[in-house]
Amino acid sequence: MVNKLAAIGLTAVIALSPLAALAETDQLAQAAPAAGAAPAATPTGSYKSQMRHRSNMSKERARAGAHHMHQMRTAPAATAPKT
Repeated sequence: MVNKLAAIGLTAVIALSPLAALAETDQLAQAAPAAGAAPAATPTGSYKSQMRHRSNMSKERARAGAHHMHQMRTAPAATAPKT
């Protein structure tokens, strides 16, 4: 009987510990903007510069993906596992 109560208590402690950690981090997150940091929701730059940046990032991502696929296609056959 005592073992069952101890197991229930230990399970409750384990189950409720993430809630305490979440509450601590939530308080710290709310206190940080009061330190004088600007909110991150404000856009920087014009719409045109944002679209130019997005286009450049998309091109870079496509280039990197194509390079990776080319490397995988032209890999030497010596790396294949020998049976």
